[in-house]
Amino acid sequence: MANSVIHNTRVSSFWCLSTRSIAATMNVPKIQVTKITTTPSSLVADLGYLNNFTSSTTTSKHFTTTNNSNTNSNKSTTTLTQKSMEIVKLHLIMEIVSDRLEMHENVGAQRDNWNHLLLTSVNMITLSASTMLALAATSTTSSGAPLMALKVSSTILFIAATGILVVMNKIQPSQLAEEQRNAARLFKQLHGELRTKVSLGIVNEFDVSEAMDRVLALDKAYPLPLLGTMLDKFPHKVEPAVWWPQRKKKHQWKEEESNNGWDSRLEGEMKAIVKALRKKDMAEYMRLSTKALNLNKVLAVSGPLLTGFAAIGSACLGSVNGSWPVMFGVVGGALACVVNTIEHGGQVGMVFELYRSLTGFFKLMEETIQQNLREKDLQRRENGELFEIKVALQLGTSLEELRQFSSSTQKDFASKLF
Repeated sequence: MANSVIHNTRVSSFWCLSTRSIAATMNVPKIQVTKITTTPSSLVADLGYLNNFTSSTTTSKHFTTTNNSNTNSNKSTTTLTQKSMEIVKLHLIMEIVSDRLEMHENVGAQRDNWNHLLLTSVNMITLSASTMLALAATSTTSSGAPLMALKVSSTILFIAATGILVVMNKIQPSQLAEEQRNAARLFKQLHGELRTKVSLGIVNEFDVSEAMDRVLALDKAYPLPLLGTMLDKFPHKVEPAVWWPQRKKKHQWKEEESNNGWDSRLEGEMKAIVKALRKKDMAEYMRLSTKALNLNKVLAVSGPLLTGFAAIGSACLGSVNGSWPVMFGVVGGALACVVNTIEHGGQVGMVFELYRSLTGFFKLMEETIQQNLREKDLQRRENGELFEIKVALQLGTSLEELRQFSSSTQKDFASKLF
């Protein structure tokens, strides 16, 4: 009993010592925490300002607080906006050019169909009238009704053929189709040039004005309507086709003093090409254009004249003694078919327009070369190396042949393409 008391006393004393040691070890000094004087609202405002400053500096690195930098930034923004507007204007013109291109292609296909359909129809009408007249002349019936029916039908068909030929020879469907083909090709070329300028980003106000002038010049050179604005198909004087506006000087600022690819050799080469174009190529195609025009005039008059004589012969059949009414009707109708086939089947009007357009092509080359040669400031000219390549490809020659052309004494044509 005494041992248990002693044991309990020792345990309790040990427990008290352990509790005191633990309390002593847990008595850690308190950490002094200072209060933040900034209110939560002011802290949020400071963080917001910091975020705005960071975003503005990352998106606009060139932006500073000085007045000079602000002025430069405004100028660059204005220039960028103006350049973007010029690009938008060129895109708008490109859409108009695409629409014109489709219109000319559709109208050209339609007028080419006119040529084939009208030629087939008028030849069938003429041959049918000649056949009816021949049958009426060989009719041996006692009654005059069959003879009169064939005679009247033949006369009506000859008169109809004469009217169709007058209209057909006036408008020249084959020449109209060639005009629309040329217009479609030139509009496609203009569209390609504008697309190249937009892709390169070299666009200014002069390019927009020049593109509009070229569109209007093409509309004037190759009109779509027939009434009022149709080109004269039988002009008194043959002149080259002109589809480009009056050329304006393009203002360019000098960046450095250089010859811009031009030298005395290239200038002499271009002068020799201009001389050959004027005396050989243009003169030859003007001569061919005149011959095609004169032939077309003769054929255009002969066709309606022959069908008119055939109509007179058909009307006089049976009322005049002799064989000349039959000769006029049958022979005149046959000759009219031959003339119509040569004129419209051979597309003589198209050939005349082709020669006239080629003469205009050479005239455009001559004006382009002379404009560059007349410009004394080399920086305002087109780049000489690029211009030489363009002229060589337009003439269908290589650069070596083009450079040998100026030194050769042979009188040869400048163009190898046509």
